[in-house]
Order: sequence, then structure tokens, then C-alpha cells
Amino acid sequence: MHFIVKLFPEITIKSAPVRKRFTRQLQNNLRSLLKPLDATVKVIRDWEKIDVVSENDDEQVIAKAKDILSCTPGVAFFYEVSAFTYEDMHDIYEKTASIWLDALEGKTFCVRVKRSGDQEFSSIDVEKYVGGGLNQHSKALGVKLKGADVTVKMEIKNQNLYVVREQIAGLGGFPLGTQDPVLSLISGGFDSTVASYLTIKRGLRTHFCFFSLGGRDHEIGCKEVAYYLWHKFGASHQVRFVTVPFEEVVGEILTKVSDANMGVILKRMMLRAATKVAEHQGIQALVTGEAVAQVSSQTLTNLSIIDRVTDTLVMRPLVTMDKGDIIDISRQIGAEEFAANMPEYCGVISRKPTTRAKIDKVESEEQGFDFNILEQAIEKAKVEPIQQVMAVADGDLEVDEFTYLPTDAVLIDIRHPDEIEAAPLQLGVSAETLEIPFYALLKQADELPKRQYLLYCDQGVMSKMHASHLLNGGVGNFGVYRKPSKS
Repeated sequence: MHFIVKLFPEITIKSAPVRKRFTRQLQNNLRSLLKPLDATVKVIRDWEKIDVVSENDDEQVIAKAKDILSCTPGVAFFYEVSAFTYEDMHDIYEKTASIWLDALEGKTFCVRVKRSGDQEFSSIDVEKYVGGGLNQHSKALGVKLKGADVTVKMEIKNQNLYVVREQIAGLGGFPLGTQDPVLSLISGGFDSTVASYLTIKRGLRTHFCFFSLGGRDHEIGCKEVAYYLWHKFGASHQVRFVTVPFEEVVGEILTKVSDANMGVILKRMMLRAATKVAEHQGIQALVTGEAVAQVSSQTLTNLSIIDRVTDTLVMRPLVTMDKGDIIDISRQIGAEEFAANMPEYCGVISRKPTTRAKIDKVESEEQGFDFNILEQAIEKAKVEPIQQVMAVADGDLEVDEFTYLPTDAVLIDIRHPDEIEAAPLQLGVSAETLEIPFYALLKQADELPKRQYLLYCDQGVMSKMHASHLLNGGVGNFGVYRKPSKS
């Protein structure tokens, strides 16, 4: 396989030292992501591009490599290419025709060439010669310089020819690690999920802070969201997931705070706690999913009062976005179903929340709040590496693991639909199978007929955690299926 990776345009307009640093960071990120997939891969940095080269032509490896490249911040787009050396223009035509001749049948086309190095011909010379040859020898409808059905692209550098097979869009943004880290206050809903994605895309190493209000189902759902965002868009860097137990803080608010100010004061308590967590972790900025006027606590007046409890920078990537646009982004990144299946929880629900809180009244009500409870919640905060958030909790029931499918057992593939599409499960034996994404499993498990079910995912992490949680909840007979290791 061979890919040519093009840099996000904002990288190319940086000063030479900054551009070099950003490009080197992107090279390192791609290497760390691709090496576990293919140990032979080479990631070669150039001034204007990065080449990803391997002798591995396995279709599933190539498909996974494409997924990695398309989800890595800093990549504008990339080409899948066939690489050749050439002798002359006719040789360039023949090598291009070997790839494109049959694909042009019934279509209009044009040829576009990017050339560098010392050759006896120009880019236009190659476009005319190759275009004429393809038009003459294929069943194309003809050459069309504007609005063609197909654009045949190639790059020529010295004596090397790269014929583009496919152009694939990248994520854009800046390479992860080129910016300072942030702490995202994540609840698992649309807003905090998209806000976290946008900071990752901008090159900010994004750690996660979850305020536990509604039991283990909600915590598991939120961890799934965070793990998904990290694994898909930010796995080149290690991050942490912080869980702050906030049930007693909520109880104090419900008994000590007037109905109108509950939402504002809850947000102030969360910012206070998140500020302490960020200080302990050496992080200088917080991220929230708030958008102006989306709910009562997010008016400009209330946001201003909320922010007064911290000197730490609070970033709000969604501040002027419409809800529909936020949901659209969540759909594009494969996270819409997370929010749709997020377990409901009971928090601070005001019947008549104020949209214009008064700072003197808020501060007066907080004087009756027992801040020892907040301090205890911060002290009890649990910090985990993101790779470990799906681990089975201490004291949970042991999960049976199988490398074969027992008679009458049903296999449930709980991977994300994108993963299933890229690498369909091939068992080699006849078996009853279901596809229920992990984020929908907790809701659907109660409706399954009483059978033995084995959960499957690539690494076995998500499947083991869910099987354990379902067993502890007394929901059916669940185990884990792992593919037999290749000898």
C-alpha cells in the first residue's frame, strides 16, 4: 500500500519552523497509529506531504489504514496511489492506462498532473499525451476539462510516478500534541461529545472529566463516548478519564438552594471541581459543550455568573452553534447514537429556572452550602488512563470467555457499525449472529430471548465490560467470544 498524505492548509501557511514542527508531529502521530497495524510501514516526511508506504497489500489492513488516515487531525486529504518509475511519456501513459483504462468506460474525464524535478516535458505535455491516449484506447465518452465525471490525477517527482487511485478526505485541523492539553467536562450527550471532538480536531490533547450523578449505567455510557472519541480521533496520545462523585453535592443543592438558582449553582460547583482537577493534572483550560441560550443556565448573564468561580480559561467550542448543526456533526463522526442511547439520570431539575441570575443572590445562597462536601467529592475523584475505563470493576462477576461457539449460543457483534463495515466478522463456521452496537446493548439486553449470548469486539475490552455489567444486573447469560489466535 502507498498513500500520499496532504497537510491541512493552515499548517502550510505557518512559518517554516512551526510548519516543520507540526509536520514532524503529524509524522510521529501517524507512525504510532499505523505501526500496531503493520510493523513494516514507513512514514516518510517531506516539506509538503507525508508518504505512508508498506509492502502489505492485505485488504483489511489497507481499509483500517484508510480509516486511521481519515480520522487523524492534521490531514487535509490523502491519495491512495500506485507508485512506479518511468522512462518516458509513453511509459507514463501505459502505467496510467493499466489502472484507469477500464474505469473510464461510459464517463467523461480529464487528466491533471503535478510535476516536480528536472524533466524534458511539462505538466501540460503529460496531460495532453496521457489524456489523448486514454481517450483513444478506452470506451470513455470523451475528454471534458471542466465538470468531468472522473479526474485522473498523478504526481511526478524526478523519475517517480504516482498514479492516484482514490482521493479520500481527511479530518483537517492540527496534529494532536501541537497544542496544550485541555480538560473536557463530558456528560455523554450531543453537546459535550461534539465539543470534545472539536478540541481533539484542533490538536488539543483532550482529557475527560465526568461528574457522576446518575448511577453506573450513565457512567458506563459516558466512558463509552470518551473511549470512542479517543480511540477514533486521538489515540496517538495518552489521556485520562476523571470521575468525580457528585451525588452528595447534588443532594446539598437540592436541600439548600432555591429552585430558580439550582442549575446555575450546580454549574458553578462543577467548574470549581473541574478547576481543582485541572490544577492537579497540570492542565490550563476547561472545555464545556454550552451554547448560548440553549437552556436556561446558558444565557450570557448566567454563563458570566458561572465563570466567576474560576480563573481558569473556559473554552466553549459550540457557543454560537445551532442544535441541529451539533447533531449533524455528531452524526458525521459516528457518535449520534451514543446520545440517543445514553441512560437517563436524575440530576438537578428546576421547575422554574432563572435565565437572569443575580450574583448577590447566588453568592448568598452558596453561603449556606457545605463546601466540605464539594472538597470530599474532589478528593474522591478517580483518575484512570483512558485505555482502562472499560475494564471490569473489582467485585464484578467473572465472565466466561470462549474461543469457540457453543451449541445454541448466539454471537452478538457489539462493534461500532463503521468497524463492522470496514472488517466484517468472518467466523468460518455457521452460527446465529446479531449486530447490536455496544452503545445500544444495555437498552436492548432486557428484550432478548433467554439464551446464551457471547459478545464480540476486536480487543475484547468493551465486550468483557458489558458482559460483566449485564451479569451483575441479573440480565441473562452473557459471555465473551474471542477469535482463536493464529498459530
